[in-house]
Amino acid sequence: MHSDKIEEFLKKNKIAEQAGGQDKILAQHEKGKLTGRERIDLLLDEGSFVELDKLTTHHYHEYEMQKKKFFGDAIITGYGKINGRQVFVFAYDFTVLGGTLSQMGAKKITKLMDHALRVGCPIIGIADSGGARIQEGILSLDGFADIFYHNELASGVVPQITASMGPSAGGAVYSPAMTDFVIMVDKAASMFVTGPDVVKTVLAEEVSTDELGGAMTHATKSGVSHFVAKNEYDCMDYIKNLLSYLPQNNTQEPPVIQTDDDPNRLDHNLINVIPENSLQPYDMKEIIHSILDNNTFFEIHELFAPNIVVGYGRLNGRTVGIVANQPISLAGALDIDSSNKASRFIRFCDCYNIPIITLVDTPGYMPGTNQEHNGIIRHGSKLLYAFCEATVPKITLVIGKAYGGAYIAMGSKNLRTDINYAWPTAQIAVMGSEAAVKIMNRKDLAQAKDPESLKKQLVDEFTEKFSNPYVAASHGTVDAVIDPAETRPMLIKGLEMLLNKREKQLPRKHGNINL
Repeated sequence: MHSDKIEEFLKKNKIAEQAGGQDKILAQHEKGKLTGRERIDLLLDEGSFVELDKLTTHHYHEYEMQKKKFFGDAIITGYGKINGRQVFVFAYDFTVLGGTLSQMGAKKITKLMDHALRVGCPIIGIADSGGARIQEGILSLDGFADIFYHNELASGVVPQITASMGPSAGGAVYSPAMTDFVIMVDKAASMFVTGPDVVKTVLAEEVSTDELGGAMTHATKSGVSHFVAKNEYDCMDYIKNLLSYLPQNNTQEPPVIQTDDDPNRLDHNLINVIPENSLQPYDMKEIIHSILDNNTFFEIHELFAPNIVVGYGRLNGRTVGIVANQPISLAGALDIDSSNKASRFIRFCDCYNIPIITLVDTPGYMPGTNQEHNGIIRHGSKLLYAFCEATVPKITLVIGKAYGGAYIAMGSKNLRTDINYAWPTAQIAVMGSEAAVKIMNRKDLAQAKDPESLKKQLVDEFTEKFSNPYVAASHGTVDAVIDPAETRPMLIKGLEMLLNKREKQLPRKHGNINL
């Protein structure tokens, strides 16, 4: 009778959907956490999820593991749609053996990633895992290695996003770090190579899970996390918002959205954002919001290295990546963390055909023994490398200070930037006027009867000769000095002109960025 076979099929499916069983599901809910399936349903368009490998099981028999077999094992994989666009998704399910990774769990994930690469769709991983399954020994470690290899294969081909909603330890943290964006749920997610108990045993350091590897730690200190979500629902909103700016894969352009914001809109108040005294700080985000469609800016890495701002917006409906110095943090100076943050963002934009708009107001690279000893030369050079390497349309606007090496690094003309604008308030020079005068006129100032008066005169002369946009414009390293009110329309016209930009590269396996 075929009905028996259908009944058996339905029974197995029902067991698979119960994951680790009702007790484990209840325990997960009591922690304020959803199960893997519930998370996928929350993320995807209703009814769009198609599960793959639902009846997979592990095949290990040591330590009585044959008594602990669950259909689907600890990973749920499949595909579905987010706002009508196809994505591939996998979720660790903590209700099954603590969400630990088995050999078969890894095979499910890598099979899914192969599918995503073949059809060119984003991959979203939802992490809530106890790490490698100890009972399987090296097989589970090999499984992680296979996932890492697939992360590298997918890098720059399809966007990869990690939603961290619970623990990740040991090998489980490296795959998220290899993806493009990491979103961590505050007070619930944690990531560390070794946990608090090991830290205490080895180093005699007392540290809590959240302090060692919680969402805020990784968002503010390590830079591992790009976003901190208030809860799991907020986390899913971040993913949906992020994907709305990105293409499906590296061969496509980002989605173009119809906008009711006039591309020729002027903002005559924009000049008033800049203080008369260039040593006074201001919030660069005011300028960013003003020029973008509907004043909407989706910031990335907001809590890490706030002296540089990166994120997505739209200009006349088209996605752009914004890279901007932030004068209210470290005066907008570039340091190790900001160089790393901006470089990675620029390289992602370049992978996925997203034009880069650079807004400049920086006094230079950060001085001091801390920066030098920790490698500002090595890390700072990444920013130069990233801008040089990027072949997408690049437009730079100098708003205020652009001094020395930082002027060069922030998308200057000779780093193959397509269009370089400057406001009349721009100060483009090797260094600030006062510092330059002190170096060039050291002897004269030492011998002067009224050194302060002479210094003021020399500073004014230097500013007129060098520290303004017109000298740069006379050499063509600034293409146009523009009225601040016209910034939005000028950027949009520039992007329209660059729409069909193509650049040929010399053949090579890959460059060697100074990591």
